[in-house]
Amino acid sequence: MKIYRIAAAIGLGVIPAGAAAQSRPASAGVAVVIETTKGRIEVAVDTARAPATARNFLRYVDGHFFDGGQFGRTVRADNQPTDSVRIAVIQAYENPARDAQQFPPIPLERTTATGLHHVDGTISMARNTPASARSSFFICVGDQPALDFGGRRNPDGQGFGAFGRVTSGMAVVRAIWSGQADGQRLTPPVRIIRVARASGGR
Repeated sequence: MKIYRIAAAIGLGVIPAGAAAQSRPASAGVAVVIETTKGRIEVAVDTARAPATARNFLRYVDGHFFDGGQFGRTVRADNQPTDSVRIAVIQAYENPARDAQQFPPIPLERTTATGLHHVDGTISMARNTPASARSSFFICVGDQPALDFGGRRNPDGQGFGAFGRVTSGMAVVRAIWSGQADGQRLTPPVRIIRVARASGGR
């Protein structure tokens, strides 16, 4: 099962304690602030270990594609009745008015290449096939090894492109994740007010 676009499917789709700690990004990364109607989430984008995926995300940030977008999907134990491999994430989408302006899809930077794993607070790219990620991203709630290379959430076993982590605002992430939903569709979705590099972010 994949992390998907709400209107038209696109892909999304427990590391031992020591391994999870080792998998967290070593560098501070580029600070990005996600302002939502539920509160503020700060992330560090790891341009050193996931350069292509980070560069892709930042061009959407700098182009203001997420301003007016939404967190529209929550995936949790109570809304995956047919999935044998279950995960916990929230998924965000760009402003739909910008859909036609999206950049071409990017190749998948596998977790085996980056060393970034899907632990609690990881930010990663949604995808279908390995070279289909564009703008939609998700944030992990708890450790999600099924989303790493070799994990079985996506039947191709290639995993997803992790590119950073939440540094502040996991309470907001969890509030979005636990919100009212019709299946996996948040009702209402949580509006993204603005996504931008933090002041002084390069």
